[in-house]
Amino acid sequence: MFKRHFALFFAFSALCAAQEWTLWAPRAEIQPAGEQRNGVLILRGAGNPAAAGGWQQTHPGVRPGQWYHLAATYEPRTGIDLPPRQVVARIDWRTADNRRAGQPEYAYHEESSGPARRLTLTAQAPQNATAATIQLWLIEAPEGEVRWRDIRFAETPPPAPRKARIATLRLRPKGEDPLARFIELASKAPAGTDLILLPEGATMVGSGLKYADVAEPIPGPSTKRLGELARARRAWIVAGIYEREGKAVYNTAVLINRDGHYAGKYRKVYIPREELEGGITAGDDYPVFDTDFGRIGIMICWDVQYADPARALALRGAELILMPIWGGSELLGRARALENHVFLASSGYDYPSAIVDPNGEILTSKETDGAIAVADIDLEKRYSDRWLGHMRGRFFREVRLDVPVLAEP
Repeated sequence: MFKRHFALFFAFSALCAAQEWTLWAPRAEIQPAGEQRNGVLILRGAGNPAAAGGWQQTHPGVRPGQWYHLAATYEPRTGIDLPPRQVVARIDWRTADNRRAGQPEYAYHEESSGPARRLTLTAQAPQNATAATIQLWLIEAPEGEVRWRDIRFAETPPPAPRKARIATLRLRPKGEDPLARFIELASKAPAGTDLILLPEGATMVGSGLKYADVAEPIPGPSTKRLGELARARRAWIVAGIYEREGKAVYNTAVLINRDGHYAGKYRKVYIPREELEGGITAGDDYPVFDTDFGRIGIMICWDVQYADPARALALRGAELILMPIWGGSELLGRARALENHVFLASSGYDYPSAIVDPNGEILTSKETDGAIAVADIDLEKRYSDRWLGHMRGRFFREVRLDVPVLAEP
């Protein structure tokens, strides 16, 4: 995505001449130290624990409603413990009388190349904007030093929609081979479906068997069967199965790509007492996966009770979270979508098979056995609040991961 936007800078006319870079801070006493050297903008905390501010440059000639692209490369040198919070690039839209127009926009897409990191943002100018002030911040890094270079701001076409059709199954089989029932129902998903979601424990539910009875290696027999489904439907598949690795049995969700190949797995991190008493071992990571329509993450059932699984997936770039689930709080599921500004799809038994948007609104929901909930989502759509702005961007810049959650004894 970055390469596409970068190329657009050379295809569209430049804005009116920008002002010079100047140092700025909310208060003079917390302004970081700065210098310009060979086109590099340097900021230092200079021993000030309250340092917050940095370089800014105003671009006049902004056209209301026009889309703009900001890109800036930074290199954290020393004393930067949490770059997403301490190193910030943003657009502060301004009116003709230099008042704030709309809400500031934070660059949050990031790509790394060695020590350098490229931040990018594509945003639409508010209807009353006539200028844009680009701000490069260093925040609360008393021993920190960051170097900014190659800062670009220009008009760009509106981003093309990035749509995906998601289908989630509502089914509670009884008897042997429940996976066969799920595969049968999944085969009825609408044409053009990009991803089909099955519930937690799709190889065990209703069979009367225990976790260890159905646990298998991954890849294994079930991923092979799901692969045949994926290949036939040309759709990605996410399904909850039980995995055996040595003596450990995990509650796992697998990802199968459109070609029917195993693409990855997530092992449930939060294990309720019932599963612990049943011999399930907890996972220890929150992987994300790139698909041909966007980046996805997976969490399973009891994970929804706690804030950190969805937060970790969002911070790692997930735009859509898939949640195979047995049962739980629908309100918490919607909250996880809202607080992390992601789409969330669920497939459950005592929980709706549903798709929720980044505002926490339910797009579709099914609770009838044998039903398929389907929604077309646009991963490029921006969900902004009039007073808060685009919270997906703010979330990455403001979330506090540096404050210990447990007090030292």
